Amino acid sequence: MDRLREIFTFSETFPLIFTQAAFWIFFTAAYLIFALVYRKIKLRNLYLLLISLFFYYKTSGLFVGLLIFTTISNYLLGYGIFRLTRKTSKLLLVSISVALNLFILSYFKYAYFFTDSLNQLFGTHIEVAHWLAEWGNNVWTANYFTVDKIVLPIGISFFTFQTITYCVDIYRGKLKPLNSVLDFGLFVSFFPQLVAGPIVRAGDFVPQINRPTLISIEDFNTGTFLILKGLIKKMIFADFIAMHFMDKVFDAPAMFSGFTNIMALIGYSLQIYGDFSGYTDIAIGLALLMGFRLPQNFNSPYKALNTSDFWRRWHISLSSFLKDYLYIPLGGNKKSSFGSVLISILIAVGLLVAFGDLQTGLFTLGVILVLISVALILPSVKMLFIMNINIMLTMLIGGLWHGASWKFVIWGGLNGLGILVYKYWRIISPWKKVDNRLSVLWKIVLTFSFITFTRLYFRGESMEHISAWYKQVAGNMDWENALSVLYQYRIVFIVILVGYISHWLPVRLKANIETLYGKSPLSIKILIAVMIGIICYQAHSASFQPFIYFQF
Repeated sequence: MDRLREIFTFSETFPLIFTQAAFWIFFTAAYLIFALVYRKIKLRNLYLLLISLFFYYKTSGLFVGLLIFTTISNYLLGYGIFRLTRKTSKLLLVSISVALNLFILSYFKYAYFFTDSLNQLFGTHIEVAHWLAEWGNNVWTANYFTVDKIVLPIGISFFTFQTITYCVDIYRGKLKPLNSVLDFGLFVSFFPQLVAGPIVRAGDFVPQINRPTLISIEDFNTGTFLILKGLIKKMIFADFIAMHFMDKVFDAPAMFSGFTNIMALIGYSLQIYGDFSGYTDIAIGLALLMGFRLPQNFNSPYKALNTSDFWRRWHISLSSFLKDYLYIPLGGNKKSSFGSVLISILIAVGLLVAFGDLQTGLFTLGVILVLISVALILPSVKMLFIMNINIMLTMLIGGLWHGASWKFVIWGGLNGLGILVYKYWRIISPWKKVDNRLSVLWKIVLTFSFITFTRLYFRGESMEHISAWYKQVAGNMDWENALSVLYQYRIVFIVILVGYISHWLPVRLKANIETLYGKSPLSIKILIAVMIGIICYQAHSASFQPFIYFQF
C-alpha cells in the first residue's frame, strides 16, 4: 500500500520518469484501462488527457496548474484568431499568444539570467522576487508555493513552443482550431512527449486526435523495439558512463589530466545523445502503442558530413521549429528585418557586458551600429549581412533556449560559425566533388570533433570549469599515464566504444535487426525485454538520474 501511495502521489525526490519502475507500473495500469476505452474516441481522448495531467502532476506537482492555464488561454486565443476576419485583429491575437507564452517561459527560465545581466550592466543590486508564488499563497491562504526561489517547471520549453505552433498555424491559415478545449489539452499535454519532446506541431498531431485508434502488429513491434532501444541508450550509454566517469571529471576538471578531460568530452557526446535520443525513442514507442505517431527527432547525427547536416539530424523537431517560426520570419537568407538588427544588438552587447564592462559594451554597441549603417549603404555588404545574420541569430537563440547562461549562447554561436564556415568553404573547396569512403570518413570525423568540442560549453559547470579544462589540455596532457587511465576506466571505455559502433552501424543492418525482432515469436520478445530490463537495471545506479533535457 505504501508503494502504491508513492506511485499515485507527487514526490519531488522520485518523479514519474521512464527509467523508474514506478512509471512502468503506472503505464501498465493506464494501458489496461486504455484497452477498454480506446474504441470510443471522445472517451479515449478524455482519458488520455486525465492521465497526462496526472503524469505531469507526478513530475512537477502544482505546476500542473500552469499547464492547464497555458492550455485554456491558448485555446481561447486560437479560437479567436480563427473567428476574426480582420487581419490586424488576427495579428493582435497571435501576438498576444506568442507574447504570453514567451513571458511564461522567460519568467520561470530566464528571470535570474536577465536580472544578473542587468545588475552587471548598470552596477545595480536588483533581486528576483517570486511574486507569482506570493500571489498564489495569498489566494489560497496557505504556503503551497516556495517563494525564495523560482523553480523551473519541467517541460515548459516544450509545451509553450507547441502552443505557439497552434496559434501561429491558425493565423497562417494552415490549421483549423479544435472544437473542444479537452482535445486541445490532449495535444498540449500528451504524456509520452510532454516533458522532453519531441516538439509536436499542431498540424501533425491535431488531425490524429479525432481519428479511430488503429494499432497494427507493425506498430506494436516498432513501439516495443523503440522502447527497449531507448532504455539501453539512456541507462547504459548515458547514465552508466556518466556516473562512473564523466561526472567526476566535469565536476573538477583541474584534478584530471588533459587526456582524461578530452576523453570525458568524447564520452559526453555519447551520453547526451543516448540520454535525449533514448527519451524520444521511448516517447515515440509509447505513443505508437496508443495509436499516435510522433515525429522523428534523431537521424544518426554523428554520421553527419558537416555542421548543417548535423543540425538536420539532431533534435530535428527543434531545428525545424526554429527554422519555420524564427529563421524564416526574421527574413531567412533573403532579407533582414528590424528584429534581426534588434536581436543582434542585444546579444552582442549582452555577451560583451557579461565578460567586460559597461564602457566596453557601449563602445561595441557603437561599432555594431556603424557596421549596420555601412551594410545598409553598400549593396555587397548588405547582401553578405542578410545572408548570414539570420542563421547566426537562430543558432544564438537556440543556444539560449537550452540554458539561461551566456555559455549556452557561446555554444549556439560556435555552431552558427560552424555552419557559416562550411557554407563558404564548400564554395572554394577543391575536394567538394570527392566522394570516396576516405573523404566521407574524414568529413564525419571532422564534424564529430567540432560538435564534440562545442559541447564543452554545453556541459561545463561554469566558465571557471571551462577555463580549467583548457588549461589542463594545453599544459597537462600527461600522455605517460594515458594507458593507465584507459585501463582504470576500461569498462566505461568499452561501453563508450560499443555505443559509438552501434550508432555508426549501416542503416540497412539496423533495419534488419529491427525486422528480425519484429518477426520473432511473442515469447522471444518477452525474453528479450526481460533480459534488457535486467541488464539496464543492473548497470543503473540506485541514485536518481534525471534526463538531461528536463532542464530545458
